[in-house]
Amino acid sequence: MRKSTRRTALAVVAAASLTLAGLTTAQAGQGDAAPTPPGACGDDGPPALLTVDYRNGRLDSGVPDLTTTHATADDASYVVPFGTDHAVAHKVTLGDPAYVSDGAPRSESATNDVHEGKFVVGDEQRYEFGVLLKDWKPFEPGDSENGDIIFQGKHAGGNQPSFYLMTKRNSIAFRSPVLGLQVGVVDDFRPHIDKWMHFRVDVSWTDDSTGYYKVSSKLPGETRYTLRKTYENVKTFHPVNPADFGYLKWGLYRPGQSLEKGDVPTRIVQHDDIRVLDLSQG
Repeated sequence: MRKSTRRTALAVVAAASLTLAGLTTAQAGQGDAAPTPPGACGDDGPPALLTVDYRNGRLDSGVPDLTTTHATADDASYVVPFGTDHAVAHKVTLGDPAYVSDGAPRSESATNDVHEGKFVVGDEQRYEFGVLLKDWKPFEPGDSENGDIIFQGKHAGGNQPSFYLMTKRNSIAFRSPVLGLQVGVVDDFRPHIDKWMHFRVDVSWTDDSTGYYKVSSKLPGETRYTLRKTYENVKTFHPVNPADFGYLKWGLYRPGQSLEKGDVPTRIVQHDDIRVLDLSQG
């Protein structure tokens, strides 16, 4: 089993230098009332390896080599202000090639070239992020039932994700597609449209059946995370094609959707306070 090489205090210091105020304490109840900025979405816990909080108003949040999007539209990815803070928005319009990336309708940011944003077998990490479904059209009977992926833990090399979170009808679900795992995390997000929801995924990355996923949420009005589901004794690092590492992606990926199928033409999602924490040091 291969261990990560960044489990040192030096790595934590390096990660802290990638962001302004990257290790700030969580702010509760974000998104409930403007102009309160989204704020960090974590409770007190283990040290942060990487924080992407967009407080400097830049698409890369000051993180060298952060992928911002591969879609070519000017508004496929952009920064939005919240008082003195900022978040990132990703937009996808179906039927427009400017919102196509790697052959599919999507616009995502990614840590594939950021050392602190990668994971390998032996890592034990926590991933946190805030998400806002901007002017989101709810599902209605008769609508297309295709879902939108909003966050991924992705194996490198063109592999399927180890896990992702997605909107599914009017809910948000956690899935591990290769393992065939799926569970609802938010039963009904409609009361939270245009408000900040926060999610946490803890993973022990293993290439045998000793790993785990732990999925938690913190919805508007809640002050702490609630554990929604634990999968234990599972193989979490399982690329179909050879891959030495994985990485994170956040934004909007609309697999299998099209105007011909009756899917919503344009969707926008916002993200903020993406954090990678080292559970082995916690």
